[in-house]
Amino acid sequence: MNVFDPNIHIQSVTVVGVGGTGAQVARIAARILYDMRRQRLHMPKLVLIDPDRVEEKNVGRQAFFAPSDIGHYKAEVVGKRLNLALGLDTAWIAEPVNAERHFDRYGSLVISCVDNHFARHELNHVPGCAIAAGNDRLSGQVCIGNCADRELMLRQLDGRDGKYVYLPHESLLFPTLLEPDPESVPQEQTVSCAELVALGAQSLLINDWIACVVGNYLYALLYRRPITSFLTFVHCDGMPAVKSVPICRSELEAYLDHAAVTPESRQPDA
Repeated sequence: MNVFDPNIHIQSVTVVGVGGTGAQVARIAARILYDMRRQRLHMPKLVLIDPDRVEEKNVGRQAFFAPSDIGHYKAEVVGKRLNLALGLDTAWIAEPVNAERHFDRYGSLVISCVDNHFARHELNHVPGCAIAAGNDRLSGQVCIGNCADRELMLRQLDGRDGKYVYLPHESLLFPTLLEPDPESVPQEQTVSCAELVALGAQSLLINDWIACVVGNYLYALLYRRPITSFLTFVHCDGMPAVKSVPICRSELEAYLDHAAVTPESRQPDA
């Protein structure tokens, strides 16, 4: 069994994008950190980044948001509620993510729940380990990685003694996420995820399932449990199905080659 062993001491967990998936991820992360504090373990700082404000369409479809929150910053609303509920010291930044200003060089674990290529470009420049989540109407994926250099990743496909220091970053698996959206797209693809839920075109629970997968990767990292997969797919048409891709040369090589030739990706929900 091959495992991911990035050998990092996590000082902060930063959730970027606090919408349908991100708000649920923040809740799970806060519960994990609360449990770590109760066990007297080292507890990283939790930081939330999102420039958006709560809209009426978010209420009831994204975690935490109530009618009274409309007009307030999402990151602030979620951060304050987590602090009040669990006595944490969650910080929030209500502005677009900036790789230089918002992250230390070492010790940052980034959880990406963003929905635009500008934010992904910034996150691609953040050193360290990242968990990236994305979804469309009924399905999505979560990947964990720390290497955005394709040539370096190709040299590390065999690991060493069953341990992999490097796994591919989201940008290597789904490079089109760094590209601008096409100017001409069907109208149904231009509406927000919250609007798609309201129309019945997107599962109400897909974000929750994606967030649970993110939480499992986060839990394993913080508690130093074995991480044996680098990519997990979720499908939520009827009863949910979850499939993880194991860490091994054949799978890593196949996904890197596929991304280089015919890149495909699912769009995250903010």
